[in-house]
Formats: sequence, structure tokens, C-alpha cells
Amino acid sequence: MTIFVAGPVSWNRLVQLAELPAPRPHMVVARGWHDTLGGTSAGKALNLRRLGHDVTLATVIGTDPAGGRVRSALTGAGVRLLAADTDVPTEQHLNLMDARGARVSVYLETGPADAELPVEPVTAAMATASAVVLDLATHSRALIPAARSTGVPIWTDLHDYDGRSEFHEPFRDAADHVFLSSDRMPGYRDFLAEQVARGARLAVCTHGADGATALDARGRWYEVAAEPVPEVVDSNGAGDAFFAGFLTRYLADGDVAHALRAGARQGARAVLSPELAPLPDA
Repeated sequence: MTIFVAGPVSWNRLVQLAELPAPRPHMVVARGWHDTLGGTSAGKALNLRRLGHDVTLATVIGTDPAGGRVRSALTGAGVRLLAADTDVPTEQHLNLMDARGARVSVYLETGPADAELPVEPVTAAMATASAVVLDLATHSRALIPAARSTGVPIWTDLHDYDGRSEFHEPFRDAADHVFLSSDRMPGYRDFLAEQVARGARLAVCTHGADGATALDARGRWYEVAAEPVPEVVDSNGAGDAFFAGFLTRYLADGDVAHALRAGARQGARAVLSPELAPLPDA
């Protein structure tokens, strides 16, 4: 199947620490570090590609060296890029990670905010996809009217949405399939019910190590536990891996329970890998 994804990418430096630093001046010694591809749309695109899909990613990338590394990592994995080039530096993060997978992200470069994607090839790519994934970004928000006009099901990931952010609302309201985490949504069951009541086919909320909850259009609730792992190597991209695993299985047979289990398996594989998406033999 062909999946269209639009949203942000970045180049990140990940630093592993025994524990996150206290808010006071002091020195710590890293357990390790490496540079790698980042960004929620890159994570989804890589996971979907490694799960066997043809993937088109529409995004904005700087013409700087970091942008070159982002391009190389994505195209080297077989992802088709529809990218708007910009002289603004590519988004870059410094991620401090502790042994339990907790993270502090420092934005070294925030990336471009107002670049426009090429409309005609992007619209054509959406129209021929089995699913359109619109991640949170200004350039993907501009695609919502064109995405809706194609009639292809829209999937979105609201991440740690609190129910109040105006930026998230167009994504929430346009999506047929809504994902978010419960980090800032203690009343997530009410929120899922609201999404289905307004016409969403499916709403899913992830809880990190506590699994995930879903509600379908028939009013059926589903729960899945997280897959146990012997250790957390790197929690970056676990949510995107879950999303990709779920979408892959759901498109195959439409079974929500099966899709939740597939998402949990892919998320577990992701935290066992130091990369944004687990390699096929991981």
C-alpha cells in the first residue's frame, strides 16, 4: 500500500544519561551519544517503510548540512520525498535521555515555519494513497482542504494535546482517525467519545508504558497493554512506531484489537533500537 505523510523532520543529537540533570549548575558524564534522524513525520515514514509500505513524505528541509543528512537518511530508506527547500536552518534537537526513557528536548534550531509545499504533486500523491497522515506542522495544516477533497481517509496524531490548543483543532476536526497521548489529557475517554460523536471513525489514546485505549464508530472500547521489553534503549519514536504498526494492521483487516496489538509490538521494537525506527532484523 501507499501511505502519504506530511509533517516535520529534524536532525537530532541524542545523549544518554544515567538520570536527567537536576536544575542546578553541575557536571554529568554521558553514557553515550549519537546523531540521528528525528521528527514525528520522519519516524512514521521510516516505520511505515520498514513495514513494507510505499511512503511519500511531504516536508520542509533546509539546504544546510543537517538538511542534507535528513534527505540522505530518508531517501536511503526508500522514502519518496516531496520537499520544499528553504534557506532557514533545518530543525535540530538536543535530546537528553535517562535510563528509563524520559526525555528533555532542547531545540537548537526550530526550523522553517512558513514554507509552502508544492501543491500539485502533493495533491496528486494524496489522491492515490490508501491513507493520508497529517502531522502537526504549519505546512501540513495548509494541506487539510486538499486532503479532504481527495476523499482518502485522514489520520492525525495530536501528541500531548490538552484539548485547548487552537493550532491542533483543524487537524482534530479534519481527521477520520485521531491519535493522541494521555500525557495532558486525564479525561481521555471523554475526548475519544467526543471525536467519535463528531464523526471520526476511530479515536486512539496511548499511555506509554501503560498501553493504549481505542474507541470505534460502533461505540466499542478496546484496551491493549504495552509489550514488555527487557530494557529501554531509546524511547524516541516509540509513539510513531505504534502509530505505524497500528495503521498497517488496520488497513489490512480493519480489526481494531489486532491493530492495537500490532502497534504495541512495533512500539516495543522501537524502544529496543537506538534508531528512530527498528531495522527489519531488529
